[in-house]
Amino acid sequence: MAHRKMWKEMTVTSDGHHSNPTYVYKVVLLGSMAVGKSSLAFRYVKNSFRETMPTVGCSFFKQMIRLETANIMFEIWDTAGQEKYHSVCHLYYRGARAALLVYDISRKETFNRAKLWLRELEKDFLHDEIVIILVGNKTDLATEREVTSEEVKEFARSKGLLHAETSAKSNHQVTDIFMAIAQKLLQQEQQKETTPVQSQSWKKSHVDLRAPNSNQIKKCCKS
Repeated sequence: MAHRKMWKEMTVTSDGHHSNPTYVYKVVLLGSMAVGKSSLAFRYVKNSFRETMPTVGCSFFKQMIRLETANIMFEIWDTAGQEKYHSVCHLYYRGARAALLVYDISRKETFNRAKLWLRELEKDFLHDEIVIILVGNKTDLATEREVTSEEVKEFARSKGLLHAETSAKSNHQVTDIFMAIAQKLLQQEQQKETTPVQSQSWKKSHVDLRAPNSNQIKKCCKS
């Protein structure tokens, strides 16, 4: 299974107190060409929108989220959607702790493609190793919708995935999806830190025995 990329940084303030820990996570955006992956990342990090942003290979962004009890640093990898890059994309999502499977709500084939990406991730990650969110982008094209919210919600529920609809163009729920991921990852870290050592050891040995390669978002992000 995939190596989980995360590290925790602690700093001490001038008065000797520990500041909130900083967790660093790799996040990848996957999906078909022209679904708006680059536009989502650019909107989130730069709060700006560009109509066309073709990606060659992979683009990289960083963004910090400050929560009440911790800081989350996202290393955001935006992968190219062209078919010719598909065979190398697994190199980019290796070690990821979260994945956005992006589709265009006005193009049904892009949702079907997102399902194929999910199958790829399921080959490389255990269920609790990565947070996956289905992102229906381009809600500004609602009159041309081919993918219903109900269809995706049902699919996400059956797979235990998060789900939201966004518009990089209008900035609808873009920040919310990354905030939901940050909160989910922090929740997992806190659960891990409070789990008895014996239970963690059992879980590790249980995972190692598996053959290799073998929650809807809260109200702030509801569609």
